[in-house]
Amino acid sequence: MSSAVDSDVDVAVIGAGQAGLSAAYYLRRLGVEPESGFVVLDHAPGPGGAWQFRWPSLTLSTVNGVHDLPGLGFAETVGVDPGDPAAALVHAATAVPQYFATYEKQFELPVHRPVHTRVVCARGERLRIETDRGVVTARGLINATGTWERPFIPRYPGAESFTGRQVHTRDYSSAQDFAGQHVLVVGGGISAVQLLDEISRVTTTTWVTRREPEFRDEPFTPEIGRAAVALVEDRVRRGLPPGSVVSVTGLPVTPAIRAARERGALARQPMFSEITADGVRWADGRELKVDVILWCTGFRSSLDHLAPLRLRGPGGGITMTGRLATQVAADPRIHLVGYGPSSSTIGANRAGQAAARELTRHLGLPAGSAPATGSARR
Repeated sequence: MSSAVDSDVDVAVIGAGQAGLSAAYYLRRLGVEPESGFVVLDHAPGPGGAWQFRWPSLTLSTVNGVHDLPGLGFAETVGVDPGDPAAALVHAATAVPQYFATYEKQFELPVHRPVHTRVVCARGERLRIETDRGVVTARGLINATGTWERPFIPRYPGAESFTGRQVHTRDYSSAQDFAGQHVLVVGGGISAVQLLDEISRVTTTTWVTRREPEFRDEPFTPEIGRAAVALVEDRVRRGLPPGSVVSVTGLPVTPAIRAARERGALARQPMFSEITADGVRWADGRELKVDVILWCTGFRSSLDHLAPLRLRGPGGGITMTGRLATQVAADPRIHLVGYGPSSSTIGANRAGQAAARELTRHLGLPAGSAPATGSARR
């Protein structure tokens, strides 16, 4: 849907990735009707959330995980299970958008796109959501804008003097783009290791991280997952910015990572202290010439449109409350899903359900276990 979005509804959902679609699904299950009761706004050109923008080499066998949306399995929809050998041939940027598109259609979740939300302001008992396609007013908001639009690059002295290329994970397309160049990969997360592995197969690389990376040889267990979520949840409940989940879970050792180790690609260096015209320099005076600095330094939550609501505390975090820490403590009309502990695909599902239930209860909307009409009865 791409028509004007001027409307007055009970709930507005901003973002149609995993968290936003989950929230919309549960709003329907609770009896809130789309368009008249809630509206979904998404800035992307098509279904798929941030997945549609991922690099071509990211396949279903290399993704960190695609969790089923509520009510519809991923594998049966796209025809390939991520654990199957055939998954190595299926691009995540194609399969996940296909899955999301099917999901939106099957559960009759109309999404207005592309709609860019410019700003959200408080207007008495209602929230005014200004977009490039009109204005929506709502009694409550479920914000599910994720992080893809806010790539983070730390500031280092001399960055403006560098004559080579500086790119972020978000800009990555193919390792072949760097053939014949020395690439400095910065970052200790899963994406950094995956891209380092790919690039090191076609050219020379150096890997730098702030902390010594911790690799996990044992299988990922529910206990490890719960520990990671608990850590991040504790931070946001105290009003601190969300921390890194990898710091708890560690980096999974896949066959590709073992092969990268054997060829010496994972010989990690400590973080440099400054950037020079043709490379980087460490605090001890050692220098390295590089052609490209690839910043695999993560993303920050895309919440700039909520700035007029003044939700952030002095340290930059937002104090969260609610059963799964999705509710903004300072304004219970607002839920942030896909933020903090719900930033994983499985966490986003649970957060969407909790946010829908808690918000409808707060707004006094009729809610129960009965599904809405139409195919959302599944």
